[in-house]
Parts: sequence; structure tokens; C-alpha cells
Amino acid sequence: MSTCTQDLVERSLAGDRSAFEQLIEPLVEPGYRLACGMLLDRDEAEDAVQEATLRAWLKLGSFRTGADPRPWFLTIVANHCRDLRRSRWWSVLRGVDPERPAPARDLTPGLDLRRALADLPVPERALLVLHYYLDLPLDEVARVLGVSPAAAKSRLYRVLRRLRGQLDVCEAGT
Repeated sequence: MSTCTQDLVERSLAGDRSAFEQLIEPLVEPGYRLACGMLLDRDEAEDAVQEATLRAWLKLGSFRTGADPRPWFLTIVANHCRDLRRSRWWSVLRGVDPERPAPARDLTPGLDLRRALADLPVPERALLVLHYYLDLPLDEVARVLGVSPAAAKSRLYRVLRRLRGQLDVCEAGT
């Protein structure tokens, strides 16, 4: 962690709100992209990141001094998104299984990958978003998801293998 980031963390821990804002500001965009990938709804993602930012402020005491704030904040975002997906109001409001969003209904050619991704359970979609969309290394993905790097790697391999199989079936059917 850079000296500047360390200074922001220390000032934030001392209660300096402007230092916290400077610390979190570069993390909001990756957090939003993660939330979009997990929730598949931009408005919900914006709300989730705002709530995660508030939770980060409230949980600042749990931040390990010297650690990188990015996986810490992305973990808060991912956990909040999982909580939203599990909550009763979400499934009642959407009328869907909280772990599986309704499949996309747009029949435009070339959207097979988007449909396949949307059909993934939230934890698997989060894994792909973190590694490929946010370009995080597997060890950081593992920290965000709360698993070992080996588990993240094997889960990634299984998800990609399953997606390839689904996309091959889609191509053969067209």
C-alpha cells in the first residue's frame, strides 16, 4: 500500500471524513461494476454501492492497517449484493429465485453469452466479474469472496467449462 493510502487510512480511522472520501472514491467505480454484474440492475447497483460505502465507514475499525483497501471494500459490496439477492423482498418484488435471475428475453443474435452469464448463480457471476471485468488477480478475487486462491481457481475453471458447454450448445442450435 502506498504511503498516501496509508495516511488516508490512518486519518479515516481517526474519524476524518474527507480522508475516508478520498480513500473510497477510486473504489466506487469498481464496486459499482461488481454490483452491476451481481445484481444485473444499474439502479440496484447504485443503491448497493451507496449502502456499501456507508457500511465501509461504519466498519472502518475492521480494516487491517497495512492491507489494501480495494479487496476490503469489494468484499463489503459483494456481501451487500448477496444480502440483497437473499432478502425476501427481492424475490417477492422480482418474482424470481434469488440465486437465479430470470433469463433474458431479448432474442437479438449474439446475446447468448449475456444470457448465459445472467443465468449463472450470483456467486459464480461475481467470480467472473471480479476476475475478468475488474481484472483482479485470483488471490484478490479469493480474498473478496472469502475462499482460498485454489478454490477460486477451481471454481473459475468449472464455471468457464460449463459456460463453454452452454455456448457450444447455443451455437449448434442456431
